Amino acid sequence: MKLLYGTKNPAKLSGMRKWLEGLEIEITGLDELDCEIPSVPEDGHTPLENARQKALAYYEAFHVPVFSCDSGLYFDNVPDEIQPGVHVRTVNGKYLSDKEMTDYYSALAGRYGNLVARYKNAVCLVMNGHIYEAMEPSMESERFLITDKPHTQLNKGFPLDSLSIHIESGKYYYDLPENERDKYQNHEKNGFLEFFRNILENN
Repeated sequence: MKLLYGTKNPAKLSGMRKWLEGLEIEITGLDELDCEIPSVPEDGHTPLENARQKALAYYEAFHVPVFSCDSGLYFDNVPDEIQPGVHVRTVNGKYLSDKEMTDYYSALAGRYGNLVARYKNAVCLVMNGHIYEAMEPSMESERFLITDKPHTQLNKGFPLDSLSIHIESGKYYYDLPENERDKYQNHEKNGFLEFFRNILENN
């Protein structure tokens, strides 16, 4: 099965390809298309609404099976008015660069102490006129901490990784052995695997 992944983010594309290894799915990203990419507003109130907006827009533009994902960042210990939700990169109407994101969230952690965080994830696939979508607890990340002291390592496209600390060990995820990092992502990964496996089995 060939699917277009509605993202220009190379880190997200690479990560999804890795997650879905073993399934008979070939994934192409938007930047690999030799054509104009439409702009999608992403003004939904939930990750699923945004994922659906993007998938439908790219399906209308390219007429190929396409899926899009979206995430919301949620903290246990901040006031509702500064809860990021789906606006992880947009603060006070401004779209933040990787560095601006790191600066903003490290300052937030400095103000409130280490932030107990989790990502809620959603996916929407449009194929042959049908819509398949999910936003399940099995797709959520494990809880982790956002700290005010950035790690020296940076991952382009994922700036908050440099602020992320594993709760149980107290270590930056970057400082965990690779096999340990993969293990802690399994909960999130398995939710997406289940979604796409069901698509393959029923099409």
